[in-house]
This record gives sequence, structure tokens and C-alpha cells, in this order.
Amino acid sequence: MAAAEGQESVNVYIMGKRYEVPKGLTIQKALEYSGYRLIRGCGCRGGFCGACATVYRIAGDYKIKVGLACQTVVEDDMYLAQIPFYPAVKATYDLQTLTPSAETLVGLYPELMRCLQCNSCRKVCPQEIEVMQAMAAAQRGDLTKAADLTFDCLTCGLCVSRCPAEMVQYHIGILARRLYGKYLAPKAQHLAQRVQEVEAGNFEAELNRLMAAPREEMQRAYAQREIEPEEEVAVSAKADED
Repeated sequence: MAAAEGQESVNVYIMGKRYEVPKGLTIQKALEYSGYRLIRGCGCRGGFCGACATVYRIAGDYKIKVGLACQTVVEDDMYLAQIPFYPAVKATYDLQTLTPSAETLVGLYPELMRCLQCNSCRKVCPQEIEVMQAMAAAQRGDLTKAADLTFDCLTCGLCVSRCPAEMVQYHIGILARRLYGKYLAPKAQHLAQRVQEVEAGNFEAELNRLMAAPREEMQRAYAQREIEPEEEVAVSAKADED
């Protein structure tokens, strides 16, 4: 398949086959332009889910590169391979029985102590997360820092694919965030009250009314909904932190 006449194009190789696609497309759009129907490995299409991890190499360059297909723009003579899932061992645990400590993390993921501090995980991360620093914090039992550093993780698995110590950084990060959220994070003052209100059925009548409402009424209600200004949201978040 060729690009439209007069349109600047590049050559890409998808699973070894050459395609000519318009310059400026993302890898994901180039795949669809080339006739591929994406039914897996496409996810949110906006850089939030990590489902479209891609490995590629540019002709004449020895270096293997990675990226998310929805964000990475195609280059001329780009050789592509999709890896929508990367195999990694995931520990099984009951969060209610764990303690927020380094011993918990190492007990469930002993490979954490094999970290070589090589920074390959940081270099390969499409989110530019300080993965190596997060793993060092996890080793020390600093769950607050480990959770904070991995907050934007998409669990795409690319860090695992390049780790010489064969760690599972994103699963370790998930556990750190769960432990932090369960045991260490400050509780929102209004949350318990709102849960009680929900359990007491305070909103059942309104929910039933909305479920029975015509589509047109729901569309009007959505268009006319009140939206908090960004500055009010920021002030509210700061108040919760304090």
C-alpha cells in the first residue's frame, strides 16, 4: 500500500513486510493505514493503558528501541514488532494480611534484591518514570517514595523486557502502591461519611430516576452539569493533603 500521490511518505516494515505510509502518523495509525485491524494491543489509544508496547529498529542503527504505538511517530525504514503482553511472574497475596515493609516486598518478589542499578528500566520507560529509583526505595522499605515514583506506570512491561536481573518492576510498583494506599496514605476526611450515605441508600431514589429517564433527558443533564473550576479542584486536593 502506498501513500496518496504528492503526500510525503516513509517506509515501515511490519512483521517483515514493507509498507509505504504517510509521514507523521503514529505507529498505531500506520498499522491501520497499512490494512491491519487492531483488535488487541490497541487499548485506550491515548497513552494511558500501556497495551500497545512496540519494539522497533531503524535500518542501519544497531540499537533496539521501544515505545507506545499510540504515541511514537513512524520513521523511515522502521522495523516494527508489537508486544501487547510481556510475560512476568505476578505474586499472589492477600493485602489484608500484609504489612507495609521492605520484608513484604522482598518476600513476595525476592528478585527485587537482584537489582543491578543499571538504569535500563528507566531508559526504556515510555513514561520516563524513575524506575530504578523506585526499586531502590522499595528495597529500603520506603513505600511512600516507591508509590509516588511509580504512580504514572502503565504496566506496559517494557521495563521487564530490558531488565538484566529479570525483575518485574511494574508488579513490584503495584504492590508498593497498594500497601501505601491501604496502610500509609492519609484518609480523605469525607470518604467514610460518603460511604455511609451510599450504604444507607441515600441516593437510591435519584439513581433509579436517572436509570428510568429518557436518553434525551440524560443528554441534557450531562450537557448542563456543573463542573468544578480547575483552581477549586486544586484547592480541594491541597486541603485533603493537609
